[in-house]
Amino acid sequence: MTTERQVALVTGASSGIGKATATALAAAGFDVVGTSRSAAAASPVQGVTFIDLDVTSDDSVAAAVRDVLNRFGKIDVLVNNAGVGSSGAAEESSLDQDRRVFDINVFGVMRMTKAVLPHMRARKTGRIINMSSIVGFIPQPYMATYAASKHAVEGYTESLDHELREHGIRAVLVEPAWTNTDFDNNNLKGDQPLAAYARQRAVFEEYMTGAVKDGYPASVVADAVVTAAQATNPKVRYAAGARVSQAGLLRRYVPASVFDGQLRKLNHLPA
Repeated sequence: MTTERQVALVTGASSGIGKATATALAAAGFDVVGTSRSAAAASPVQGVTFIDLDVTSDDSVAAAVRDVLNRFGKIDVLVNNAGVGSSGAAEESSLDQDRRVFDINVFGVMRMTKAVLPHMRARKTGRIINMSSIVGFIPQPYMATYAASKHAVEGYTESLDHELREHGIRAVLVEPAWTNTDFDNNNLKGDQPLAAYARQRAVFEEYMTGAVKDGYPASVVADAVVTAAQATNPKVRYAAGARVSQAGLLRRYVPASVFDGQLRKLNHLPA
């Protein structure tokens, strides 16, 4: 069956930004398929069909995309939202843990993208929206692996977009700042903690808890995704909130030494 409505596939849609995004797309008139590692355990969302998906599994990704195409006949928009956070000093995480972050945040995006592209190219239309972060373009001490994964998503998406335009497909980024979700409670902490970083790590964790608590609601990010999905001539980047836009301007125009000092001050690091 092929629906006349636009079909959006949203990964990691059972909570937080993904849930808000799936809800907003459904309200905007999309047929929405949301994914979760356990669809049966996901809370129902009006207008959203849930299916199982593990973005770290090639077989799971292939099965999920096949399922959506069998049910709806097409995929117009892919929102690569599934991700995992990580915090702690870079030295405190094992390479296995770092690989886990990249397998979800980076290779998960690549798996999903590779799975939908043959279908989108055949139809000569499609929109891929990759969830980045404010730390996709600025440093974030005590989140080095997470920041590196989002920097990778940014480079991948920009490069991909140039390849796909001639096929009627666009790849774009949505960049949230700190968002009021369960991110703080659902991120990987270094599995090899070191006393050398204990004091500053505690300072950062306190800062992050406050930043998430005072962050934008997930609906701000969801609105940016809907805008990116519906734009006739999409931008490559969509800032989810004024803080992201301001950070982008500072990163671009403020002298590096000044930006460096302000970043350290914001993160309560020694001068």
